[in-house]
Amino acid sequence: MVNGLLIFALIAFVVVYWRWPVIQNRLWQKKYQDYRLDEKQKTLLLRYMPIYQKMTDADREKLERHIVWFLNEKRFIGCDGLILNESMKLIIAADACVLVLNKPWPLYQNVKEILLYPSAYYAPQTSRDSAGLVSYHNTVRQGESWPGGTLVLSWHDVLEGNRLPSDGHNLVFHEFAHQLDQETGKTTGTPILAKEVDYKQWGRVFSRAYNQLKTHVAYNMPHVIHSYGATNEAEFFAVITETFLEKPSELRHYDPEIYSLLVGYYQFDPIKWH
Repeated sequence: MVNGLLIFALIAFVVVYWRWPVIQNRLWQKKYQDYRLDEKQKTLLLRYMPIYQKMTDADREKLERHIVWFLNEKRFIGCDGLILNESMKLIIAADACVLVLNKPWPLYQNVKEILLYPSAYYAPQTSRDSAGLVSYHNTVRQGESWPGGTLVLSWHDVLEGNRLPSDGHNLVFHEFAHQLDQETGKTTGTPILAKEVDYKQWGRVFSRAYNQLKTHVAYNMPHVIHSYGATNEAEFFAVITETFLEKPSELRHYDPEIYSLLVGYYQFDPIKWH
C-alpha cells in the first residue's frame, strides 16, 4: 500500500514537473481572466505612449492583457528617493510588453525587479589599461540590464523615449531587448529563436548588418541605426530593436533583410502601426 502511494506520488510529481509551464499558464489565465486596465489607465497610455495610440484594436487588447500580467508578476523599486506611483509602473510595463506582444506568458522569464531612478545615475565601473593597471571610477548611466534579472532605468529617460517616438531612442525598448538576449545565458546579440535552423540565417544577416553599420560609422556614411549599435553585437541588437519600433519604414528602406529578420523574431510588423 505504502509503496503504491509512493509510486503514485512520484508519477504525479514527474507529470507536474514536465507539464508545469502549461499548468502555470492555465493558472495565470484563470487568475487574470477578470483583470482589465481601467479607463484611467487607458487614457494615460493614449497620452504618453504613441505606439499604443496607433495599434490596431486587436493588438491593443493583447498588449493590455500583457500589461496586467506584468504589473502583477514583476517588482518595481524606487531608488535615490524616487517615490513610485502606479502611472510610472504602467508606462514601463506597456513599453516592455510591446517587445513580447505575441509571446506567451511568462514574459521576460528572468526579470525579477525593475529599479527606477529619478534621472541618470552614477554607477561604479572598473577598467584595466594596457599595462594591466585596474582603476575604479563612477560613470553616468541611463539604464542597465543585469543577467540575474534586474533592470535599472532612469525615469526621466523613460519619459523622453515616449515623448520623442520617432527618434530611434527608447530606454525601455533598449534594456528589455538586452533581457531577451540574456535569456540564452549569454549576451551575444542572438536571442532564443523559434527553430534551430533559424540560427544560421540570423547569424548571417545579423553579422552582415552589424559589420555594415561599423563601416558606415567609421567612414561617416549615412545610417539609420544609431552609431552606438556599432559598440558590439549585444548593443547592436538592443539599438536595432529601438530602430525597428520607432523608425520602421526607414529601417526597411535602409536594410530590408534585417528588417524582415526582426519581423520574424518579434512576430509583428510595426509599419502597420505607423
